[in-house]
Order: sequence, then structure tokens, then C-alpha cells
Amino acid sequence: MPGLPARCPRPRDLRRGAVLTWVFLVAVGAAASTGCWDRTGAAATAGSAAVLPSVRTSAPAPQASRPAGTADREAVARAAAEAVAEGKSGKKAAQEVVSRSGDRWGAVYDQGEYAAFAEDLDGRWTGVGLWAGRGRGGRVEVERVQPGGPAARAGLRAGDRLLSVDGHAVTGLAVADVVALLRGAAGTPAVLSLSRDGADFTETLRREQLRAEPVTVRELPGGITVIKVASFTRGSGERVRAAVRAAPAGARLMLDLRGNPGGLVTEAVTAASAFLDGGLVATYDVRGTQRALYAARGGDTTRPLVALVDSGTMSAAELLTGALQDRGRAVAVGTRTFGKGSVQMPTRLPDGSVAELTVGTYRTPGGRSLDGAGITPDVPADEGAEERARTVLGGLGVGP
Repeated sequence: MPGLPARCPRPRDLRRGAVLTWVFLVAVGAAASTGCWDRTGAAATAGSAAVLPSVRTSAPAPQASRPAGTADREAVARAAAEAVAEGKSGKKAAQEVVSRSGDRWGAVYDQGEYAAFAEDLDGRWTGVGLWAGRGRGGRVEVERVQPGGPAARAGLRAGDRLLSVDGHAVTGLAVADVVALLRGAAGTPAVLSLSRDGADFTETLRREQLRAEPVTVRELPGGITVIKVASFTRGSGERVRAAVRAAPAGARLMLDLRGNPGGLVTEAVTAASAFLDGGLVATYDVRGTQRALYAARGGDTTRPLVALVDSGTMSAAELLTGALQDRGRAVAVGTRTFGKGSVQMPTRLPDGSVAELTVGTYRTPGGRSLDGAGITPDVPADEGAEERARTVLGGLGVGP
């Protein structure tokens, strides 16, 4: 697809009738108002395929089967087509099939929602600057707010319960649907009904064009360089590599992946290349086709490294942590990660909406499947995790 980066499909490039092999590792469960989506693989149409340099493929299994608890692509497309022929919503019909299938990560998005993801891959989006997550009993809660954004200026904070957006009740909705409600054109109002400590209140915010810096660096006493990766948007992997190269000689490194919901898998692989001298980062399967992701050579393999993780570390961030842990490159400190390790593939439906359906899982270099299990840190730490990580770094020797 000329002119299109091989990591950022746009809806107009997913042509009706094409065989789509974009592979998504989607962190829907923590989809924030940024709508950060994990993507790897390459775009292909019928009769052709383009593969990213970091992805290697082998021949598909003779009879690839659909993973248990996933939606059937043909059934979803057929339901959408029948609905459109009857003048009904193809998206709604597809959603019903996906819901009945038990596909935990399957979802259906309209063209506007899907187009918004392209912005997110650049680390920018239009919204009110809050991250939403699933709470108990289907409730939707604010997980965090964008510093300086509309939600932050209005005093919203993590833990606030979100009741409705512009009059649409959100309890029980998929987080991705809540994200869609929070979206809109810059300057338009978003009326949010919320609850805090049992008291309900309403805030009217103005949507803005927002941008987040995915990688930040700070220095701690004792020669420790902290590299915080908020998400794997475009360019973040190279930013990590630059941060490692710029770290002072003799510095010990702390890679902070706490609260990282994932992003572009290729960026996570590039980040892994900052700490590895080539070799396997992860493997994954897509309907029987086995693939592998490899780090580039030349990374820093000598300076002590700790990876800070928690329950908000998801998908591509888990993939990176698992690789560094299995390869013996980093000590993981924190709490168990989220456990999102399944592969989704998009299918364009007759009404232009896109269905994301689970087709496989990915594994760490050691063969661990992270889906539903997450990563158990080498050194458990909840409160004071950063201080514990500093202690661990102090005991790690510098390699030759």
C-alpha cells in the first residue's frame, strides 16, 4: 500500500473484499481515551503479502483451527451483510455475534472510531483527557487524567466513577464504547455525569486536541537513569534507544512500564533492541501461521536493568517485559501484570465497520503464554516499588 507506513492502517486502506492480514494485539480492556492499540504484522490484500522486517513467518498449518472462545469471522461478516440487506445496522448485528461467541477481546468499531486510532498511534487524540477502565459490576471508572487537560483542569481524578457521557449511560458498556463517547471534534462540549464518595456531580468539559509524551527520562541519586514509557506510540521505541545511549557512563537503568496499556508491538520490539543484542523477543500465531519478532543487534547488554511493572502493564508492554525477563536481561519488580496476550485480526464489514476478532496468542522467548496469566515479577513490590527497584539495582553488577 504505497504511502502508508506498515504500522498504521487507516480505514480507507482496508478495502471491501480484500483479505486483511493486519495483526492486532489489542489492549481493549484498558483502552483509554487515547484508544491505544497494539499492532504488529503487515497489510496484505488477496494474492499479496508484505511483512515487516522484524516479523518472520513460516508455512501455515494444513488445517488451522479457530481458538476456543473466539468469534467466527465468516459468521460475523454474514450477520452484518444480512443486516445491511434488511436496512439494519451491520455493526450492531456483528456485535451480537461477537458477544455470543465469548470472544473476550472481540469488538466491532464504526469508521469514525477506527479512524481515530490513526491519531492515537502518533500519541495525539481529541478528547477530554481521561483514561477510563472497568470496575466492579460493570462500572466505569477514571483510571487517570492527562495533566493539563480538560478533565484535570475540572478537578477530575482517578477513582471517580463515570455514570454517563452526553446523556448516554456508560455502566456495563465496553470500555471502547465509552472511549467513542468521549471522542468528538475539538471545541465541542462533553457533559460527564460522575460519582465520587457517594455524591453525584456533573462536569461540562470542552474536547481538545491532546498530545502525550510517550517516553520521559529522569535521573535519581546513585547514578540511576529512569526511562518511563507511558505507551508504545509511533517513535517511542527509538526514543527508548536514544535514552539508553544518552544515559551517563556507568548508569544503572530503570525501565518503568507501570500503567503502560500497550501500543504498537513493533515499537516494543524496537525498545527491546535497546537492551538486547539481537535474538528472539516473542512468537505468536495467527490461525496456525507461526511468526516471530526479533530484536535488532547492538543494544546495551551490560548496564544493570530493572523493569518496573504493575497490573496496568499490558500487552505490548508485557511482551517487552517477558522478553527481557526470559532473556536474563532485566529483573522485573512490582506486581503481576494484566495478562493480555491474544492476537486480534480486523475484518471489514459491508457497512464499513471493522470487526476485531481473536485469532491466536503470543508467547515470550521462554514459551510462556501471558494471556490471562500476566507476568509474575522476580521481586514482588507494591507500595514503594521504585525504592525496591533501586535496592535491586544496587545489588546488580555491571557486565563485562
